[in-house]
Amino acid sequence: QVHLVESGGGSVQAGDSLRLSCAASGPAFRRYNMAWFRQAPGKEREFVAAIRWTGDSTAYADSVKGRFTISGNNGENTMSLQMNSLKPEDTAVYYCAAGAVTYRGGVNDYPYWGQGTQVTVAA
Repeated sequence: QVHLVESGGGSVQAGDSLRLSCAASGPAFRRYNMAWFRQAPGKEREFVAAIRWTGDSTAYADSVKGRFTISGNNGENTMSLQMNSLKPEDTAVYYCAAGAVTYRGGVNDYPYWGQGTQVTVAA
């Protein structure tokens, strides 16, 4: 049983920063590709960033590239998302996901999900 726990969401002003964290627990022999997705009200869940289980490869959505940084993993099943220069359009519930065969997978490729953490950015 894989369990993901997110932390670090909150309400901030545009231009501020937040750091999200995700810890995964599960079978010790597994190493998970991990990712962040987000879902704004009335919109589909979308990819934000991902990191390979080795920690040496990352991917970002164009909308966050240069502002967000994903880090961690290295087989420790933990990761963080540093979010800088936040914009109102970043407002969403952010979900940690794990377990895709390829770290560049989409929503349907990740079998394990956290409960989500709210990020609200005021203009």
